[in-house]
Amino acid sequence: MTDTASFVFALLLAGAAGLAMPLGAFVALKRDTIISARLRHGITAFGGGALISAVALVLVPDGAAAVGGVAAVLCFLGGGVLFFGVDRALETNGGTGAQLLAMLLDYAPEAAALGAFLAVDFETSLLLAGLIFLQNLPEGYSAFNEISAARKQPAARIVALFAALALVGPGAAAIGVLYLSEMPAVLGGIMLAAAGGILYLVFQDIAPQARTTDDWVPPLGAVAGFGLGLAGHLALG
Repeated sequence: MTDTASFVFALLLAGAAGLAMPLGAFVALKRDTIISARLRHGITAFGGGALISAVALVLVPDGAAAVGGVAAVLCFLGGGVLFFGVDRALETNGGTGAQLLAMLLDYAPEAAALGAFLAVDFETSLLLAGLIFLQNLPEGYSAFNEISAARKQPAARIVALFAALALVGPGAAAIGVLYLSEMPAVLGGIMLAAAGGILYLVFQDIAPQARTTDDWVPPLGAVAGFGLGLAGHLALG
């Protein structure tokens, strides 16, 4: 595959994976007719499990391998502290968006890694794109519910926003192909910082939203979400 073809294919792969976000939002929009109220918490927990799997199986191992040592720990902790600040600022201004932030923190660095990997490992990039799509689907669903409940925005506007945010992936993939493929330590630092931010947001906002009294669906949803990530990780390995 030529350099130009690799570049275009990376954009298409990342964009296709990102389309799961507006698709998940659209499913949430129609949830009253196709998804029971009980399962909504389970889907939120599934997204949380998928995010934790991204941290444990992709972002931290790959980031630490590229950065290593004390710098890896500092990047991870720095990401957590940074998004603690972002979360507090949102809360102070009466806003919300933990699900959306976590989704983008997962999507952007993985799309950049997809672009960086494409030049050296075509099959890994294909599998990674599929894994990103499957993770983005429940995350888009949960983020739509969170924003819709808090801001009372028209549903169509939120779905359109998520469609626009899907463009983050091709942009990140382009950066991965053009620059980060030659700077693995920088990509590793970004992945570690994103992992720290995701872990903070999952335990601060996403896991509490998924909890319901005397219901087994959310914890099983979290296990299933992590299982999805593990399946993808084993396939990539």
